[in-house]
Amino acid sequence: MKKGIHPQLHEVTATCACGAEYKVLSTKEKITLEVCSACHPFFTGKRTNIVDIEGQVERFNKKYAKK
Repeated sequence: MKKGIHPQLHEVTATCACGAEYKVLSTKEKITLEVCSACHPFFTGKRTNIVDIEGQVERFNKKYAKK
């Protein structure tokens, strides 16, 4: 590899809004996250219920229900 053309690699701590911290390699000096695997609903299993706006789910089920 050529010298002088690659960015400097740092070992940094990525901090999530929930407080979880991860050690990663990055070209940036500081990393902050909004969601991570510790707080994301898909990974934690705490999915929120589907919000039914004006009965859309019922209308869909009624329209496409097998007779």
